[in-house]
Amino acid sequence: MASFHVIAGASETLEHTRIRKIGVSDLFDALKRGVDDFMVKPSHIVFLCLIYPLVGVVLAVWTSGNNALPLLFPLVSGFALIGPFAAIGLYEISRRREAGLDASWGHAFEVRNSPALPAIAAVGIMLLAIFIAWLLTAQIFYQQVFGPAPPESLSSFISEIFATGRGWTLIILGHAIGFVFAAVVLCTTVVAFPLLLDRDVGAYEAIHTSVRVVLANPIVMAVWGLIVA
Repeated sequence: MASFHVIAGASETLEHTRIRKIGVSDLFDALKRGVDDFMVKPSHIVFLCLIYPLVGVVLAVWTSGNNALPLLFPLVSGFALIGPFAAIGLYEISRRREAGLDASWGHAFEVRNSPALPAIAAVGIMLLAIFIAWLLTAQIFYQQVFGPAPPESLSSFISEIFATGRGWTLIILGHAIGFVFAAVVLCTTVVAFPLLLDRDVGAYEAIHTSVRVVLANPIVMAVWGLIVA
């Protein structure tokens, strides 16, 4: 029953969330509200956003010291694939502010008290699996183009990527493959985490609702994908 609750939510009777048609203007309204959240208490948003560049620095140092330079770009760009989960604290702060509750940076960690935490974790694990699949795909594709040997140095690696035909093949096709992974994440999580924070509907319904939102508003969601890319 516990596993069912994670998938189906608090109620065993699944009632699909009603989906509305929206326009591009609604996206800019959402962005405006996000800016408003930032302007009210910018300090805690800045504190939380420091996590992202810090992760980028750590990844850069790790790859440069472990002959893993070919994975540097897939790691940094692929971090966006788990971005919806990484931003869960920001969603909670915005939710509390909308509800008229106190919203300091410490409240970002109130997610741990959410009844939907198991479902949130389940969707997060799904994103982690997609992230790992992206890294494996990127590594295999790099080895198909350049072979299994690691680059001799950072300068030679950059030269191989930007000054050779096979380097540009890697860039173009790599971005195309990455686009597919990003589209999957967008379609399955565009509203999943905010919905779970608002209502304990379960992982399946949160993902299903995100897919339905994209299908009902394909152009608008494509624009949103470009905005957050």
